[in-house]
Amino acid sequence: MLSYDIRELERNAVRVDGELATDDPIWTEGDTLPAAPVRASGRLSSAGSGRFYWSGRIETTAKVACRRCLSAVATPVSEDVHALFVDAGDEVADDPDTYPIPPRARSLDLRPAIRELWMLSAPEFLLCREDCRGLCAHCGADLNAGPCACDPADDERQSPLHAAGHDSP
Repeated sequence: MLSYDIRELERNAVRVDGELATDDPIWTEGDTLPAAPVRASGRLSSAGSGRFYWSGRIETTAKVACRRCLSAVATPVSEDVHALFVDAGDEVADDPDTYPIPPRARSLDLRPAIRELWMLSAPEFLLCREDCRGLCAHCGADLNAGPCACDPADDERQSPLHAAGHDSP
């Protein structure tokens, strides 16, 4: 469960323990989706009138393409998180580090914050392995599987060097 009754939060802190599914409608087109649901945990409590503070953790697995060979790479993502939720009319509601609570809301939904925190934590560039050789720029073969059949002299990027005579010792 990732939605909490505001009246209950004003009286008592609650334990956060839930998952944001990969098919939840909170995700938007173009989002980097996690490979598994994002597990959210921690403590959500009142932080004054119309303010609530979540201190916890998000955990999941990211699956992204290797930046050199484009093969799928899975890696765990685990981040400590802190989020402040405030009434929409609060003086700090426009601060990008806060999450506004809609007027007359009866519950506090953590999903938008979890989505944003995941997007900030998700790795953008990974290597499948430290010595990844990538793809051949000419034929696209995966050079981790072995050399391709291309002639290095066919690489157009090298032609200015060959024409200037820089390829000779």
